[in-house]
Amino acid sequence: MITERIIALWEQAVEIWISGGWGMIALAVNGLVLFSLGIHVLAKLRRKGHQSVSEKTWRRWIDHPTERKGPVGELLDFVAGAGSLKQSAVFFEELRATEIRPFERDLRVMKVCVSSAPLLGLLGTVTGMLATFGALASGSGGEKTMGLVAGGISEALVTTETGLIIALPGLFLQYQLSRRLERYKAFLTQIETVCTQKLFKTLHVTRESDGMLSVANRQPVRAERSPQRADQGQTRRQAPRVHEMAA
Repeated sequence: MITERIIALWEQAVEIWISGGWGMIALAVNGLVLFSLGIHVLAKLRRKGHQSVSEKTWRRWIDHPTERKGPVGELLDFVAGAGSLKQSAVFFEELRATEIRPFERDLRVMKVCVSSAPLLGLLGTVTGMLATFGALASGSGGEKTMGLVAGGISEALVTTETGLIIALPGLFLQYQLSRRLERYKAFLTQIETVCTQKLFKTLHVTRESDGMLSVANRQPVRAERSPQRADQGQTRRQAPRVHEMAA
């Protein structure tokens, strides 16, 4: 029973598809590109794993590299090896180029497909109306003419409806994917902020310790020079006495 219904729906869909004319081919390509890109972007965003790792966990991973795992751990391994603030900025710029820009490119293509779907449907409407008026102008009013008129009207309506059916779900899908991408961008920005702060503190502590060591190394030098100055003073004091004895 269910199989018969599926077969009947399939036959009806094929009949409607054929009645839409050549414009349905363009709409099919448009819809295929749109939804295949949407599924691809959604799957890639889910594989990033940023929603399955809590903030407390990845903050701990910054200080404990051996505990890192998964896509977020690999991301931290890439950006946590910076030795200066400038190098850290370069690492995060490379990360955005490899992680964010491919998503933005795919979403732009999806936006073009969403915008073009109603226009392709409108183009099918125009061609259908032209076929209708052509049938009315050349026919004699018999059944053949009425069949041509009905075919033209069907083509006009089916392509318009198909364009809207593709555009509306595609619009909501593109919006949801854009929001997911914005959350991923915020996640990367938060990681950049935390890593930069920790790197700044580490460099500041290192400079302070180096300064203390340099001061400690200078103090013995001053202590060694002081006896020399004392000896020079004693020599200068003894010199007049030698002259007095000589006189």
